[in-house]
Formats: sequence, structure tokens, C-alpha cells
Amino acid sequence: MKPLKNFKEFIIDKTVTEVSPDFSRASSLTKDSEKAYISLKEIMEKVGINENNINTMIKLCYDIVMDMIRAKMLLKGFKAEGIGAHEAEVSYLRELEFSENDVQFCDQLRFFRNRIMYYGKNLDKDYLEKVLEFLDDIYNKLKNR
Repeated sequence: MKPLKNFKEFIIDKTVTEVSPDFSRASSLTKDSEKAYISLKEIMEKVGINENNINTMIKLCYDIVMDMIRAKMLLKGFKAEGIGAHEAEVSYLRELEFSENDVQFCDQLRFFRNRIMYYGKNLDKDYLEKVLEFLDDIYNKLKNR
């Protein structure tokens, strides 16, 4: 995994563009993230973790976090597109003053989600449990920043 660039570098290389703040879209993304978070909790309660849902739950965790980050970016007038967009969005956590540990874990999650999506990687229950713990922490922080 290559080191994550600083957010300003993504602006310079045009992965991130400055746009008018989009309060409506940010609100929609936040609501979608909240609904997905509630759904994830319901799945955990009713179905639990099993070999059939580990990757699905990891992808859902990733989507929840990314929707919250995108909402924060849109509120400040930033939008990421194209190659490197997801990395730019993760890097934005630094602009929100998250710890480097949070940024690095989120980047690792991005990397592994990419492996699931495009290379058929199967992850294990131990990793999912770390992701769930991270999600609970970062989700609440994102809601309150």
C-alpha cells in the first residue's frame, strides 16, 4: 500500500475540485449513511457475523464512512472524482483533524474494500471486528464534527 498523499496534493492534481457547497446532497448522504448504520446494527443483531456476510459487512462499513466524509467535503465545497477519488476522501479526514491512526486505518479499509470489489479477496471475522470497532468510533466523531 502506498503512502496516502495530503489533501492539498489532491487539489493540485485536480482529483479534488472546489465546488459550491451542496447542502442538499450532503444532507442526503448523511441520511443514507445513518440508515445504512442502523441497518448494519440490525443485521448484526438478527443475523450476526458469518462466513457469508463478512465481506458484505466490510463493504457496508466502508460505504457508511465514505458517505459521511463526502457529506463533510460537500459542505465545505469540495468534490473528489476519478482515479484517486477515494484516497482523496480518506485524506480529507486529516482536514477534519482526525488522528493519523484513524486516517491510516480508514486507508487500509479502502485498500481491502478495493481487494474485495476487484480481486475477489475474502477477509476474516477478526478483521471485520476491527472494522466494526473503528466504524463505531469514527461514525460518531464524523457526526459531531
